Amino acid sequence: MFVRGRGFLAAVRAGRGPLLRTALPLMVLAGAVTALAQSPRWGRGAWQPRAVHEGLPEERGGFMFCRLLYTSVRREPGGQGWSTDYPVSDGNFMTRLSQFTETPISRWSPEEPGYVVVRATDPNLFQCPLLFASDVGTMGLEDAEVERLREYLLKGGFFWVDDFWGDRAWRHWVDQIARVLPGYAIEEVPLDHRILSTFYQVDHIPQIPSIQFWRGSGGATSERGDESAEPHLRAIFDESGRILVLMSHNTDIADGWEREGEDLRFLDAFSPDAYALGINIALWAMTH
Repeated sequence: MFVRGRGFLAAVRAGRGPLLRTALPLMVLAGAVTALAQSPRWGRGAWQPRAVHEGLPEERGGFMFCRLLYTSVRREPGGQGWSTDYPVSDGNFMTRLSQFTETPISRWSPEEPGYVVVRATDPNLFQCPLLFASDVGTMGLEDAEVERLREYLLKGGFFWVDDFWGDRAWRHWVDQIARVLPGYAIEEVPLDHRILSTFYQVDHIPQIPSIQFWRGSGGATSERGDESAEPHLRAIFDESGRILVLMSHNTDIADGWEREGEDLRFLDAFSPDAYALGINIALWAMTH
């Protein structure tokens, strides 16, 4: 991917990015292991941790990264349901968005970005400029959740789903989103779509694996072999061309945010591309 931009993304790609090579605030990185509450909560098929925070941050002066909490009804290798890559990816992304673009962000405290978790039936959903979900090949939506997500999207919401791999996960996801938006087609996002040049110029969709798969495979990127060899960016558009749902399939963009402080080789290989695409999408969601 060629990223034409400024700040630390271009510097990291050139190997000159000192800020991205330092640890993020202790609450984001050192606290990642203990941040999730340990009380188990079983859904229809998967253990799910609780969210770090409930409700919305008091300081809501800017962008909020909202993650959808859903129930998993099946399992995918390497996935953890709604909490995949949470909470570190969410906090890191908000931090980098504010640094690279000077976009104001909401905060739980001066040290902690205001990333939030919402259920589809939560009234706070309608405060979210961008709704994000991981591992959606395991998602099972209740009828009430289906209705509320449809309402959110048709009233102007933006839903981005990431980190689901292969044909089985894709088919399951398509079945779920078809209940939310029946009759809407899923289309490939063309590389000349303006969402890919909102802030950084992105010329192809990166395939970013989980760091565990990347290490264990000796540097491979396709987590399902030939079946997931090609990453895709697909979307559901409304009648006016507005993006309702964006889908990054056969790639794990959020792992490029989550693992930036863990392995310099992984950072150099994947984090610049992950942030470039993510920042473009966030800015698009806030302005369209």
